[in-house]
Amino acid sequence: MSIVTEAKAGKITDVMKEVAKNEGLDPEYIMRGIAAGRIVIPTSPYRDVKLCGIGEGLTTKVNASIGASSDIIDEDMEVAKAKAAEAAGADTLMELGTGGDFLSIRKKVCDAISLSVGSVPLYQAFIGAAKRDGSIIHMTEDDLWNATEQQAKLGTNFMAIHTGINNIVLDRLKAHGRYGGICSRGGAFMTTWMLHNEKENPLYADFDYLCEILKEHDVVLSTGNGMRAGAIHDATDRAQVQELIINSECAQKAHDKYDLQVIVEGPGHVPLDEVEMNVKLMKSMSGHKPFYMLGPLVTDISPGRDHIVTAIGAATSASHGCDFLCYVTPAEHLALPNIDDVIEGVQTSKIAAHVGDMVKLGKRDQDLAMGRARRDLDWKKMFSLALDPELARKIRTERSSADEDACTMCGDFCAVKIVNQNYNLAK
Repeated sequence: MSIVTEAKAGKITDVMKEVAKNEGLDPEYIMRGIAAGRIVIPTSPYRDVKLCGIGEGLTTKVNASIGASSDIIDEDMEVAKAKAAEAAGADTLMELGTGGDFLSIRKKVCDAISLSVGSVPLYQAFIGAAKRDGSIIHMTEDDLWNATEQQAKLGTNFMAIHTGINNIVLDRLKAHGRYGGICSRGGAFMTTWMLHNEKENPLYADFDYLCEILKEHDVVLSTGNGMRAGAIHDATDRAQVQELIINSECAQKAHDKYDLQVIVEGPGHVPLDEVEMNVKLMKSMSGHKPFYMLGPLVTDISPGRDHIVTAIGAATSASHGCDFLCYVTPAEHLALPNIDDVIEGVQTSKIAAHVGDMVKLGKRDQDLAMGRARRDLDWKKMFSLALDPELARKIRTERSSADEDACTMCGDFCAVKIVNQNYNLAK
């Protein structure tokens, strides 16, 4: 019996209770959210995972993505990045490798961390076909189903699956055109395969069979966004919106007919003035399923600092109701991320998630406590409240003031200290 089946029957499970406790909510709220398809809790029958609730009314969660490429294959490095992401505060992890032994790397990652692990089985299917037969166009439907099942048995408990790319979407794409082309690897693979073979996408045509596989292995379906824009001038175009329509229909069917937990993925490059519209459009069309935003990047001209660009878009999207953020690292668009990039990406997106929750959920107690600690020049308290205490402590220690109360920014003329010596402004 799936957690959705239990929730629809009005049963509050231990899993629901634990997530409710972590979120400071009533377990019945969690149960009703799962029954309605507005909350998911990825679990796995194959490995113990740290429970993470994603969805409406819950704190915004952050996903970190890792994975070897065809140029750099280092299994130990990918495991180290996974561990670093968890230590930095990631809520989930996606292993998106396109090089090396897919199953070996993913098993090592799953065994190394307690986070829920996601994947895109389509990568294994297409790249395996290219290695076997010389081109991705030789991928078979069985390759897709086998990859999905194999990865699920490793304990991969949520999967981005490109259900929404169908012939209607491709017609919209060709008719509308694009400035930045297709940036989704899965979208590029499936589009190329469909056009060459003149076939419908098996993940859409045989969606019922896909749902049966996912249900058997208790995998959360994340409807992949293969038509997301890779340039802000392509944001919210016909292909993206048409794919959203199809994905929303698939999400409803998966939840209503198969009692699957479902996440709906959103766009990647979106100008700031379209972020709110995209969040509300996604939520409305999908029936308020948990919404997973890939970024978003709100400008295209800052390679090397795209994690900062993403933080702007992510905070905005979270404030308007986005539930789940995929981090972006400083290496985005440039190179395979290293450990430092992963840590920076996680911590930047965690800041964005908190900023969004300050608006969406009114979560400002930590900021209130920090304001008081700064007023009182209580450095120990300030460090304990910081999202990255080690960084804050390091900077202060390396540039310490002769006055242990003040910092070297103001030195003898610390505004807070001057006022504290003459007035009592405590509140």
